[in-house]
Amino acid sequence: MPVIQVLSPQLANQIAAGEVVERPASVLKELVENSLDAGAQSIDIDIEQGGVKLIRIRDDGCGIGEDDLPLALSRHATSKIGNLEDLEAVSSLGFRGEALASIASVSRLSLTSNHGEGTAWKAVSEGRDMEVDIQPASHPVGTSVEVRDLFFNTPARRKFLRTEKTEYNRIDDSIKKLALSRFDVAFNLRHNQRAQLSLRPAATQLEQEKRVADICGAPFMEQALYVDNDRHGLRLWGWIGLPTFSRSQADLQHFFVNGRAIRDKVVTHAVRQAYQDVLYHGRHPAYVLFLEITPSDVDVNVHPTKHEVRFRESGSIHSFISSTIKKALAEDRPQDHLQSNHPSSEQGQQFQSQALQQEQQNSQWQPSMQFSDHRPSTHGIAAPMSAYQSLYSTDQSSLPEAGLDFDTPQDVPPLGYAIAQLKGIFILAENTEGLIVVDMHAAHERITYERMKRDFDDQGLISQPLLVPESLAVSQREADAAEQHNDIFTKLGFTLERAAAESIIVRQIPAILRGSEVEALLRDVLSDLLEHGTSERIRDHINEILSTMACHGSVRANRKLTIPEMNGLLRDMEATERSGQCNHGRPTWSQLTLDQLDKLFLRGR
Repeated sequence: MPVIQVLSPQLANQIAAGEVVERPASVLKELVENSLDAGAQSIDIDIEQGGVKLIRIRDDGCGIGEDDLPLALSRHATSKIGNLEDLEAVSSLGFRGEALASIASVSRLSLTSNHGEGTAWKAVSEGRDMEVDIQPASHPVGTSVEVRDLFFNTPARRKFLRTEKTEYNRIDDSIKKLALSRFDVAFNLRHNQRAQLSLRPAATQLEQEKRVADICGAPFMEQALYVDNDRHGLRLWGWIGLPTFSRSQADLQHFFVNGRAIRDKVVTHAVRQAYQDVLYHGRHPAYVLFLEITPSDVDVNVHPTKHEVRFRESGSIHSFISSTIKKALAEDRPQDHLQSNHPSSEQGQQFQSQALQQEQQNSQWQPSMQFSDHRPSTHGIAAPMSAYQSLYSTDQSSLPEAGLDFDTPQDVPPLGYAIAQLKGIFILAENTEGLIVVDMHAAHERITYERMKRDFDDQGLISQPLLVPESLAVSQREADAAEQHNDIFTKLGFTLERAAAESIIVRQIPAILRGSEVEALLRDVLSDLLEHGTSERIRDHINEILSTMACHGSVRANRKLTIPEMNGLLRDMEATERSGQCNHGRPTWSQLTLDQLDKLFLRGR
């Protein structure tokens, strides 16, 4: 058996480098995080050859004193934690005390810093024997770090690097993520002596939105909702993309915990669940979100790269994130996306005032939950109506027969008034902006679905006893979860009993789930409870059934509607949650402004 021996400091550092220094982008991340922890307000970054030849970071932070420079390049040395209590409530980005030593072991590194004592000092290490040379230098208050010839002494690592373009793209992604995490800091990026990114500090929400648009693209900000919610020491704020801005890949999802970019299954699941009712399958939401939490309630010391965290109360975090996003999506209305909310003309200002009154009326109006044409249902809810009838309380006979009369001041609703029906599929309406086009079936499908969900909630769940109770063999942890969360199952119409250490009995199920694969559903719910501390699978499954019923009960294509019926549907859209998308995530309406129509027909040229 080989003799046990102590590793040399250089080899130990290079092994550590394998954990935190995967490629140039990871070097950049560690160094910029150090600058942010030092209180930098401006960070300048120079890159050459994708970061393999040079990575230079210059900041205006607090700097490092002469005596501390050698320690900065030694392993397990940091100014950010000093005892176990500090580790349990980490508030800085870097705290492991390994990054600089690891980087220095696989590169030619120089560290120049001025702590505000008049003279700057420079430390140089070239990755061989890890000796550090200290000499006087010229530098303003702050720190500059140069990393040259990355992996020059570890060719096996260097050969795994990709092309210059690929490595630079990773750096670009990394710096943009860091720039999103700190709006108060200016970032400048150059690659091969060419400016690539210049971001000024963003103090106001408008400036922050401009930075997000610069990084994530203007289309995201044009179709994003701002959210900000505080509850029990938690704050979630940022921007979530509308369901109509969904992506084919999860490539525009940024989540930060106390300024740290993280990837977390609890967060991902909570966001996905919030969008469950408005996205069609295979699509991914886009978001830039910030969670502020007491440092002691989150463990950031679970992975060397610090990309992952562990929440001490993951169930409450999941519920907070999901409910916040779900509420924001539900409260979104068509009128929130029309330019008439910010008019400049006198006519527009008059319309804005009238629209505000109309919105206030809508917020006070409670629609009837009874269908005008319904049949008995074994599921305890009314079946969808066969013909369209508006929930809107206004007398439809008072509405204009077609279009707007601009010679007479009137209270014009956001979606305007119907003027025609096209091919039995689309409703054409005129508002103060121009033309509104509505997918008749998609819009009515959402209206019917939301009404059925509220009807379902108001009337409660009707449970149905099983003729023969069903026994499920489960693990002891799953049986414990079923027993612990029995109140959740009871609320959702299930009656469960624990028969043994690894067995539960199902005696009653919700009547609406009759014929469903209840066993598989319950196993999925128990799995969620164990992993996330919460589950919405039963409710989601019920919603799927209601969605199918709503789809079949909505007005079909080629059905002729009268002008009052079309106006009634428009009014219902303005008052219905999530009315911008049908049950399958497709948009229900679109606006063509007069300017867009003028461009279409080359008017004014």
